[in-house]
Amino acid sequence: MTDLTMWLEATGALAGAGGLGYAKVRAPRVYWSLVGMPVTWGRFLLSYRSTMDVCGLTVHPSGLRAFMTRSVARREVQPVPPKIRRVRGTSTGLRVTLRLPAGLEPADVMASSERLRHAWGVHSVTVVETKPGFVELRMTGYDVLRRVRMPRKARPHDMAVPVAVREDGTAFERDYRKAPMALTLGANHSGKSMYQRNLIKGLAQLPVALVGIDCKRGVEQSAFAPRLSALVTNPDDAASLLGVLVAEMEDRFDLLSRHGVSDLWELPDEVRPVPVVVLVDEVAELFLISSKKDEERRERIVTALIRLAQMARAIGIHLEICGQRFGSDLGKGATMLRAQLTGRVVHRVNDKQTAEMGLADVAPDAVPAASLIPMNRPGTAVAADPSGGWSKIRTPETSRDEVVAVCREFAYLVPDLPLLEPFRPRVPAEAPAAGPSLVKPRPVTE
Repeated sequence: MTDLTMWLEATGALAGAGGLGYAKVRAPRVYWSLVGMPVTWGRFLLSYRSTMDVCGLTVHPSGLRAFMTRSVARREVQPVPPKIRRVRGTSTGLRVTLRLPAGLEPADVMASSERLRHAWGVHSVTVVETKPGFVELRMTGYDVLRRVRMPRKARPHDMAVPVAVREDGTAFERDYRKAPMALTLGANHSGKSMYQRNLIKGLAQLPVALVGIDCKRGVEQSAFAPRLSALVTNPDDAASLLGVLVAEMEDRFDLLSRHGVSDLWELPDEVRPVPVVVLVDEVAELFLISSKKDEERRERIVTALIRLAQMARAIGIHLEICGQRFGSDLGKGATMLRAQLTGRVVHRVNDKQTAEMGLADVAPDAVPAASLIPMNRPGTAVAADPSGGWSKIRTPETSRDEVVAVCREFAYLVPDLPLLEPFRPRVPAEAPAAGPSLVKPRPVTE
C-alpha cells in the first residue's frame, strides 16, 4: 500500500510538472497567471532595493532625512531608491508605479530597463512616464508577440483604431487625432498588407470616408469596395482623384473660415463634414515615370500629396501611405512629403537604409530594432512618433474574407460625397442595404 501511494504521488507530481511545461509553451497566459506572476512578484519585492542600488537608480537622501536616520533612528544612512506606489498583475505581466526621488529622471530608469529585465527574469521591461515624478514599469512575463491576441477591450472609437499589440501587451492604436498622417514601410511578406487589412477593418466601423489608391490594378483594395467611397487603380486616375481632394480641402477651409474656427472638430455637428482617410498602397508607383510625358502627371501627384500632408489635418483629410522604400531616390518631393508624415510604422526591411528612411528622423534609437526583425515573424514592426518614443508591435493575422465581411456589414456608413462620385468602385450585387444611418447608401454600379 505504501509503494502504491508513493507511486501515485510521484505520478501526480510528474503529471503536474508536465502540465505546467505544456502550459508554458502552449498556453503562456495560463502559466503566467498560475506560476510566473507569483514567482516574479516575490522576486521583485525581495530584490527591489538591491537591484535598484546595483543599477544605479538610488540617490543620497536629503540632509534632513540623513540627520533623522543617524540621530533618531540610530541607523546607517543608505541610498534611497524610487518608492513603490502600486503593484498590480495583468494577464501578460506586472505593472509597477514608482515615485522618483529628487535627482532621478525617467530617462535614468529607461536606460536601465535591460538590466532590470534580467534581474527579475521577465521577457521585457518598458518604462512609461505617467506624470511628472512618476513612472510605470510594464513588465511582460512572456513573449506576447509570438502568438498575437488583441486585448478584449480594444475597439475602434472616435478616430482611433487598434491595429496591433505592443510588446508590453497593450493595444497599439492608429490615432488620427494625434498622428493625422502616417507612413508604413516594409519588404515583401513583412506584414504590410496584414497591417492595412486590420486598419481597414477598424476604419470600416467608423463614420469616415475611405479613399483607396492602389496602382497594382486594385488587387489589394478592390475587395473592400463596399466600404470605399473612391478607388483608383492607375496613376492617371490617382492624379485626378488627388486634385479633387485638394479642391475638397479648399472648400473645407472656406467652411472653417465662415464659422470662425480653425479645426474640423470645432464645427457644430450639423455642418461638420465627414473625415476622409486616403489609403495609398505602394506609393512608389505614383512617383516613378517611364517616359518624359509622365513627368507632368508626376508633378501634379506629388504637389497634391504634399499640399494634403501639410494642411489637410485641420479639415479632417488624413493620409495613410504604404510602400517598400520611401526616400530621395524616388525623386523630387519625396523627402518633403515624408517629413510631413508624423506616424511611422516600419516592418522587416531588406537594408538598414530603408529603416533609417522611416525612423531616423523621428526615433533614431529604433533603427537597430527595425533592422533585426526576423523573417519568421511576419507582421512584426516598430512603431514610432515624433516625440521620440517607439515600441515593437505585431499585427494579428486577419483573413481577407474577414475584412470583406466587415466592409459589407458597414457599407451603409459610406457617406454621400458628390465630388468622389466619379471614382466610386464597382460594388458587388450582394453588398448589404443601407442600415439606420443618415448617410446615403452607395448604389450598385452596372
